[in-house]
Amino acid sequence: MAEKKRIKSNLITYGIVIGMYLIMEILMRTGNLSSHLKGLLVPMTYYAIIAVALNLCVGILGELSIGHCGFMCIGAFASAIFSKLTQNALPTPIRFFLAFVVGIAVAALFGFLIGIPVLRLKGDYLAIVTLAFGEIIKNVINAIYFGVDSKGAHISLNNVMDLGMEPDGQVIINGAMGVTGTPRDANFTIAIVVLLLALFVVLNLMNSRDGRAIMAVRDNSIAAESAGINVTRYKMMAFTISAAIAGAAGVLFSHNITSLTATSQYFGYNASIMILVYVVLGGIGNIRGSVIAAAILYLLPEMLRGLNTYRMLIYSIVLIVMMLFNWAPAAVDWRNRVKHKFIKRNA
Repeated sequence: MAEKKRIKSNLITYGIVIGMYLIMEILMRTGNLSSHLKGLLVPMTYYAIIAVALNLCVGILGELSIGHCGFMCIGAFASAIFSKLTQNALPTPIRFFLAFVVGIAVAALFGFLIGIPVLRLKGDYLAIVTLAFGEIIKNVINAIYFGVDSKGAHISLNNVMDLGMEPDGQVIINGAMGVTGTPRDANFTIAIVVLLLALFVVLNLMNSRDGRAIMAVRDNSIAAESAGINVTRYKMMAFTISAAIAGAAGVLFSHNITSLTATSQYFGYNASIMILVYVVLGGIGNIRGSVIAAAILYLLPEMLRGLNTYRMLIYSIVLIVMMLFNWAPAAVDWRNRVKHKFIKRNA
């Protein structure tokens, strides 16, 4: 019975994503979607992906991280560098697939390495350290000048002239100007496929033996350890998978724009808080809620742009209403009663 409920719940989540995709495709094909909103579909999707990744860390593992934009930044730059280096050497589908592999692998590697010292901390200390990590990554990338020529790779921390490249050289990372000329291979269909894969990984992890061990660690790490669960191993597993999914969002990000820069607007503190807001308002531990909250809250300010003065006022009211609906005791009791009646009716 529980297994059937789990499968049904997962299918509803996948159905919501596929339904949203079909609606947007119909609107685009019939010309009822503005070019501005078309340009927001891929960003909306990769923010939903990183919200899923963060919810795995915050809701399932129970560790507050404010540095997931750093993993997204790593995935974005690693994949962009790979695409620039192989732009004329590989066919587009193969290059883009390998760019995903590179972005996810590098983000997962950094997640593993950073998780070793970071996951020894708890609560506010963990949040502060992950926030510092995100800022360090952004500032280090802004300081790097990297290029390649016939003699190999060149790197400098001063300026592009210090690279000393041959005339046939190509600058890949130009300091704060970032990476320019990345092929725009990402589209809405690919982004939805990546979102579905991220949901598949996280939802199946949650309901697996490993997922139950991770949630046992979240609920009471001392009791879990006394029951023979390797706390460190499962913390590292969840944190690394979460970082890898954030890296996948970064690959979509870097291949949706022609100029990639490590700015605070995309990878800074405010961006990390915005993603945390998606997770909290969607429901901590509620993966489906993260996707819905990210889609609504990302598109809403743009859809209300014509209201000018009242746009952010309406946005704030929506945030308050969503918070009350998700967390107010009366609203929670009402949802539970509705859910119980629905289950009883369909039993």
